[in-house]
Formats: sequence, structure tokens, C-alpha cells
Amino acid sequence: MGKTSLFFEVENKNVFILGTGEVATRRAHRFLDKGANVILAGNSIDEELTKKGAILTPLKDLDEMVKWSDIVITASGDEKLCEYIASISQGKLINRADKPEKGNIIAPTSFLIDDIEISIYTNGQSPLMARELRKKIQSIITEEDILEIKIQDHARKILKEKTESQRLRREYLENILKDEEIKQCLKENKLDDAKELVENFINSNLSKE
Repeated sequence: MGKTSLFFEVENKNVFILGTGEVATRRAHRFLDKGANVILAGNSIDEELTKKGAILTPLKDLDEMVKWSDIVITASGDEKLCEYIASISQGKLINRADKPEKGNIIAPTSFLIDDIEISIYTNGQSPLMARELRKKIQSIITEEDILEIKIQDHARKILKEKTESQRLRREYLENILKDEEIKQCLKENKLDDAKELVENFINSNLSKE
């Protein structure tokens, strides 16, 4: 299998979804939440999708829908129709929700913790276990972990302005990660205090370089 995990920009991209069932609805919400333009072909869609900007089209003019789209998703129980859409989607990015192994993009289960997105894909072996793994991961990631990410981001931005040395930046970030005083601030949810410690650490040490 030649697939690898990637994140790419979908804002303002055109997404055509064949189907309006549970899977199609989940896919639609996912792309709408990221700013994509979504049209679904089928019988009906829920009010929430409509409010987000989704458009429902009847099962006709499918060729035009495929031409319009940047991404095609087949999520219908009609096998023949899915195969037809796949056959006219050559050169397009296509997610085969009906037959994942035949598409060229995968939409793995994903979730957000704060603004951190985590995706899990089992190579199609067990969507059920993907959900179970999601629960396990969610249970072990703490608020302190999230704050640690924020403090690392804060440090990286400062270091990029102050030094061009990647080696030095990496060394400082590793030291910040291990710093017990900073860790204690994060444990106490004192992010601003931790940021001040980071700034003092960087400024005092860079002045010695």
C-alpha cells in the first residue's frame, strides 16, 4: 500500500459527496468545518448541514458534479453508482468510503483536543479498534500536555526571531521541556508565568552565546 499520512488545505476546495447517509454526513461535516464547499447527491440532508452551507443535489448531473469537484467522496449504498462515479473521477482526489482500498485518499478517524488534531488509521483493518484507540489516547493526554505544546510554540517563535541556528533552537527547546520550574507552572496552570520563565531563559542564555 503506497499511502502515507498528510494534512492539506481544504478551505474553499470543492467537495462532492455521493450519498447522504451517516458516513456521507460525517464526511460533509468534516470538510464544512474546515471551510470547504460541499455538495451532496442524494435524498435529503439534515438541517445542521444546511446551516453550515452544504447543498443537496438530486442524483442527476453527476458528471457535472465530478467536474466541479476537487475532491470526490463515494459514500452511497448503491455499488453500481459508486463504481460509475469512481470511473469518471480519474485524475481527481477520491475517497472511496464504500471501498477505501480503491481510493487515493483516506479520511481516517480524527479528533481534536484543544487545537491539537490526532488521526488514527488502521489500514482498513478495524474501524472499531480505531475508535477504541481514540478513547485510550484521549484518556492519557492531560491539560499539562496541551500547555506544554503551547509553551513550546511560544519558545519556537521567540527563538526563530533571535537565532538562525537550528541546532541551538533545538537545544533550547529540549532544555525548556526539561525545566522543572516551567513544568511546575504548567502543572499549576500558570501559562503566563511559564512564558515569562521561557523568555528569561532564552534571553539570558542567548546573551552568553
